[in-house]
Amino acid sequence: MKIEKLPSGSYRIRKTYKGQTYTVVFENKPTQKEAMQAMARELDNVQQKHEVMTFRTAYAKYIESKRNVLSPSTIMGYNTIIRNTPDEFLDMRISDMTAIDVQKEINLVARKCSPKTVRNHHSLISAVLGMFCPNLRLTTTLPQKVKTEPYIPSDEDVRRILEHARDTEYEVPIILACYGMRRSEICALQPEDIKGDVVHINKAMVPNEQKEWVIKSTKTTSSTREVVIPVEVAEKIRERGYVYRGYPNCITHYLERAEKALGIPRFSIHKLRHYFASKMSAMNVPEADILRMGGWETDHVMKSIYRHSMEDRNNEAQRKIAERLRGVIL
Repeated sequence: MKIEKLPSGSYRIRKTYKGQTYTVVFENKPTQKEAMQAMARELDNVQQKHEVMTFRTAYAKYIESKRNVLSPSTIMGYNTIIRNTPDEFLDMRISDMTAIDVQKEINLVARKCSPKTVRNHHSLISAVLGMFCPNLRLTTTLPQKVKTEPYIPSDEDVRRILEHARDTEYEVPIILACYGMRRSEICALQPEDIKGDVVHINKAMVPNEQKEWVIKSTKTTSSTREVVIPVEVAEKIRERGYVYRGYPNCITHYLERAEKALGIPRFSIHKLRHYFASKMSAMNVPEADILRMGGWETDHVMKSIYRHSMEDRNNEAQRKIAERLRGVIL
């Protein structure tokens, strides 16, 4: 353990445990053994303080310790989970909690929520208990994930939507979504973020804890990126002096109305990112380049879309082969 001498002449040791840094100061330089014993006592004292907390209090302390590193929308999502958690669980002392208590809570959530929601609920409980009760080992059984195929709008769907949106407030946002941009990124864009035909994406519009729309940095480091768009679209933005003046939900509601009016399958603005990835895959663009252009941090979603595109191409190839064989045997 490193022993640091302070300008005051005192000595200090520090230890980071479960995301928190603990400090012990000595008047005189301690031996390594004395330093380790002092830190052990400090951690024991802290643990004892934590043990009298309810889960509700522990959650509040957890959020406060993470407030400057978690996004406003993430905190809002966590708060929603807590609002939907029974008081019986929230008011339980974390020192009394067992793995069975956590399993019971997850069983209740699983009765009425999707597997994804259940997993998010458990992840939050696990994170809070991991910070304040690191010795509690959870062995929770979670519901099996539901495998879903992402709906990818067809070229005809996109063409009809864009035709419907022509010369409206929503034309530019929908075009930008077709180039892989998130709804939140589009709403935060300003004309000065566009140089020539290159869009510099470095911020997003998201809801905070009070459900107010605010501008913050992008979702992940990978989300900060540059995207090339058609020159005509860039010029149109510069001519009118803005990208989009509304809120993200307004785009969603417009798209819902347009799809209903046109009689095409329902899909969200986010699915246009799937459309973008699918089209890039069909053009044999390298996977790494698609990830970079779309701002995906991992290839989980990307590979799902890529696999869907590959299956379509494989099916088409098999149809051609089957048709050739049909000409021989029939």
